[in-house]
Amino acid sequence: MRLKVSDNRRFLVREDGTPFFYLGDTAWELFHRLNREEADRYLRDRAARGFTVIQAVALAELDGHSVPNPYGHLPLIDLDPTRPAVQDGPNNDYWDHVDYIVDRANALGLLIGFLPTWGRYWHDGNPTLFTPENAEVYGEWLGRRYRDKGLIWILGGDRGVDNETQAQILRAMARGLRRGDGGTHLITFHPPGGSGSAHWFHNEDWLDFNMRQNGHAVEFTGRYDATRADYDRTPVKPVMDGEPVYEDHPVDFKAPALGHTVAADVRRPLYWDLFSGAFGHTYGHHSVWQMWQPGRAPINNPLMPWYQALDQPGARQMRFGRLLMESRPFLTRIPDDSVIVADRVQTAIPGAGRYRMVATRDQQGTYAMIYTPAGRSFSVRMDCITGSNVKAWWYNPRNGRATLIGHFPNRGTQAFTPPDPGEMLDWVLVLDDAARNYPPPGTPLKQ
Repeated sequence: MRLKVSDNRRFLVREDGTPFFYLGDTAWELFHRLNREEADRYLRDRAARGFTVIQAVALAELDGHSVPNPYGHLPLIDLDPTRPAVQDGPNNDYWDHVDYIVDRANALGLLIGFLPTWGRYWHDGNPTLFTPENAEVYGEWLGRRYRDKGLIWILGGDRGVDNETQAQILRAMARGLRRGDGGTHLITFHPPGGSGSAHWFHNEDWLDFNMRQNGHAVEFTGRYDATRADYDRTPVKPVMDGEPVYEDHPVDFKAPALGHTVAADVRRPLYWDLFSGAFGHTYGHHSVWQMWQPGRAPINNPLMPWYQALDQPGARQMRFGRLLMESRPFLTRIPDDSVIVADRVQTAIPGAGRYRMVATRDQQGTYAMIYTPAGRSFSVRMDCITGSNVKAWWYNPRNGRATLIGHFPNRGTQAFTPPDPGEMLDWVLVLDDAARNYPPPGTPLKQ
């Protein structure tokens, strides 16, 4: 599968122009820590749950440069990025194992969000593993090797750019990738928490779309509102959140004070980001990113082994966001919080913190969607919808079920109360131009 940026520069599409929904999972240690049987189990699970992109790192964060993979193989000879440790024949080196995982993912309909390296190897230390010279050589080698595979290149790896040398390393790696794969694959940059690729590289030609790491906080303001800020930048580039808060993660890294996240904490960013203009979204679980299991040193107290975490509620519920977006015209969708009628107390409507409401609609006004994290009554502007009659639905982000509310005349404002008033349960209100006869929310639309 090959991807490109849509004509309006807001989304990703396939070569034939059909929309591609980026539903990612952070499996940073996939290449490094899982054997083939484990990788098969993981990839089959994520494909079955509707994920489309698996984000994994070639030179992995947890000493992937110096601790062998399950088969005893290291990625580099003498820690030299210009000397990948390859041997003749199949299935006998580190890169053969990476090949196997990439091929299995592609066979299951998954793309790999392929990080050539975690950020520590070009950012931390003096000297670092990478220089501008060897980064370009390494990038070109990777680009040639994976030219015909289904993937997206993701530079960076949880680090910001502090000086010109680091910027040169990343630019050189991007040049090498482009030379090696002939421009076949899109390229982006995974930044540190609370920031985005646009801060350093928005105007650079090699950056095809912006990626944010809104990070491991659970509040809208100061984190997830930044997705809209990047959406509004010029020149226009697609934007998405490549690392929001993980499920079962210490909230804001402060477990003694704030505890660990639950499914609701990862659902909110899904809709906050999508309704603020993101073209897709990435999920993560605190055990899965590090592929933790008993016998391995835990990072920040994961709560369960990775193979148990695969079935956590948040992971199951991500597909409902994808299904909702794919049930209405996709490439004309824009963020528009003005659909929501602000209350006299605006911290209640449209809300603040973890109770912030957001809205999206298509440019033609044939539908609108309003996400509310809590069961609080609110009003909407009906004139955001075309047609004389509006069909309204409640969509449940926890199970993907749509319930018809009824038909309303298209005039003035209309109040709606979520099905669980007063509760901390999220809902999506979907408003359609009734004449369009759209299917129930969550039912695929014939594009």
